[in-house]
Amino acid sequence: MDALREAVRTGRLVPGTRLPSSRTLAADLGIARNTVADAYAELVAEGWLTSRQGSGTRVARRAAPRTPATGGSPARPVRGRATHNLRAGSPDLGSFPRAEWLAASRRALTAASPEAFDYGDQRGRVELRTVLADYLARTRGVYADPERVVLCSGFVHGLTLMAQVLAARRGKARTVGRAQAGGRAPAVAVESYQLGIHRDILTAAGLRTPALAIDRLGTRTEELASGQGRLRGVDAVLMTPAHQFPIGAPLHPDRRAAVVDWARGADGLILEDDYDGEFRYDRQPVGALQGLDPERIVYMGTASKSLAPGLRLAWMVLPEALVGEVIRAKGEAPAVPSAMDQLTLAEFISSGAYDRHVRSMRLRYRRRRDQLVRTLAEHAPESRVTGIAAGLHAVVELPPDTDERATVEAAAREGLAVEALSGFRHPSVPPGRDALVVGYGAPTDSAWTGALAALCRVLHRPLT
Repeated sequence: MDALREAVRTGRLVPGTRLPSSRTLAADLGIARNTVADAYAELVAEGWLTSRQGSGTRVARRAAPRTPATGGSPARPVRGRATHNLRAGSPDLGSFPRAEWLAASRRALTAASPEAFDYGDQRGRVELRTVLADYLARTRGVYADPERVVLCSGFVHGLTLMAQVLAARRGKARTVGRAQAGGRAPAVAVESYQLGIHRDILTAAGLRTPALAIDRLGTRTEELASGQGRLRGVDAVLMTPAHQFPIGAPLHPDRRAAVVDWARGADGLILEDDYDGEFRYDRQPVGALQGLDPERIVYMGTASKSLAPGLRLAWMVLPEALVGEVIRAKGEAPAVPSAMDQLTLAEFISSGAYDRHVRSMRLRYRRRRDQLVRTLAEHAPESRVTGIAAGLHAVVELPPDTDERATVEAAAREGLAVEALSGFRHPSVPPGRDALVVGYGAPTDSAWTGALAALCRVLHRPLT
């Protein structure tokens, strides 16, 4: 109730705004419908809301509160306490399938042997590794023998393990080569736009991270073949081929072939981050790169986007030669997902509940992206949505002479947490186009309309 009062008081909910039904809001918040109905009734009694048969519940039409004559600026939402989370990669946590997950957990717990509560295999529970191998082969075209699947506590944990392995493995193998190359450390090429934390993990392990350019055909993997300049000493490449993050372009077939040919010819490795490969809206998802050469590609996936990041469930499908090295590195960083969460996910997938949930979320996210494109075209036509119809975010190019930083600050004043494209740019890459990276996954269905309206206000106003 306090949040609704504050939203009306500050004008975020304007007079006449129709509120979600008690059933819809209860489902979004994961609470009892009676709780919402009681809150609405209390706010109607206090005069904040009105409720009429056939008209629903609306914000009351009241006189605006008198502004104190202080000469100062009107109050704004405090930055850092955003009303709407439009950050890229954030899923709709309110849609987590609680009942189905609980049912799967009960079944898994009932069937679990006493051994399931021991420390277990460092690769993870065999039940989940077996189910994942089948699921990834069926949905992503991955060659995934259960013996090659290693479970991790999130993508960052998996990348940390790979950084340790590459630093040790390639560092020893290239000691002489580095001396001849002017003392350069081994390198992992990265995309020119990506999450900075991923680059930081690699550099913390002593690896250089030269950038590969990106254009409308995706990452320019053909640059790897030169092996010259900044790309000298590159032993591996970290990339997002299905849906480049954050630009949104898929890797062109010729460039998919080029990066695999480079890995074969240079004894290199490809670290494939398939962070949202299940969410493609305009066609069937393109299969994972890993299927082209399972001995040269480390496939990395996660339940963070499809279910929730708080589960800390991720997986790697490794080339056979790397399994032992990763397990040894894992002994030094022993964080593993809970055995019960692993068994629950195994049951959740094998029962078909995971497929049903992904299909449901795919439809929901597609509707939100379509609404984003349609609404901006109507109300902010100078701002263009780019990238393929996929994932949980889109890049919104700003009009010429629009300041990216000022736009992000204006968004914060409107209660929007949104990110500038430049925040994902590699330090060595010169500034490019001004754009926002807009996530449409996190808001609930009832909040999405308000978030879109606030975004249009930001993009439609002239900014200097």
